[in-house]
Amino acid sequence: MTAAIKTVELRKEYKDTVAVAGLDLEVYEGELFSLLGVNGAGKTTTIKMLSTLTAPTGGEAYIFGHPVTKEGDKVKELIDISTQETSIARKLTVGENIDFYTALNCLEGEEASRMKEYVYSAFGLDSVKNKRADKLSGGWQRKLSIALALISKPKLLFLDEPTLGLDVISRRELWKTIGSLKGKMTVILTTHYMEEAEALSDRIGIMKDGRLLFTGTKEELFSLTRKNSVEEGFISVVTGGQDNE
Repeated sequence: MTAAIKTVELRKEYKDTVAVAGLDLEVYEGELFSLLGVNGAGKTTTIKMLSTLTAPTGGEAYIFGHPVTKEGDKVKELIDISTQETSIARKLTVGENIDFYTALNCLEGEEASRMKEYVYSAFGLDSVKNKRADKLSGGWQRKLSIALALISKPKLLFLDEPTLGLDVISRRELWKTIGSLKGKMTVILTTHYMEEAEALSDRIGIMKDGRLLFTGTKEELFSLTRKNSVEEGFISVVTGGQDNE
């Protein structure tokens, strides 16, 4: 299998704090991979390094074979990201946001029309096309944010805590949207909800205190935790007891 992401001893320090400590991770092309852990586990810092938003203190990360520290411009051509802060123009309507991002990515004519048709259809945005973004619910804002990230046609999409702060119904609706992306591109999802990682992921990586404790399928994770009497309550401890609604 082709590696979409490979990290080698990836590390990030902030003064006296080690946010990510020697991360060795491999994510395969086309899979939906979840980084699971509580706030402060190092998930967002990892995403920021992989997406070239912050430079590593040590080690290296490769995106489709391109080192992020040396070929950042090439990496940016292959990725996009939907952050926790919901990257949308709040004073513009949904339609104006989509038109703006289409132009920003230099899409014109039939190509632009096809992309607009796709994001409207895939995310059900037609019904809110003329609404200003700041008047949308949290769930609709997250949908719009992800839709905008897809306009650049990334090979690798980062979704950083996409359902954070949403109610249960909105979260489940967004799961369907995220699930529809599986197989179309590589998706990296960060979350602190065990149930979310279980529902969406091909594989799960569990982080705690900047370290990767486990990588595998949900079946492998549950088999490990059932057998491991030393790490009693492993999932609950790592995810902060937030594995259920």
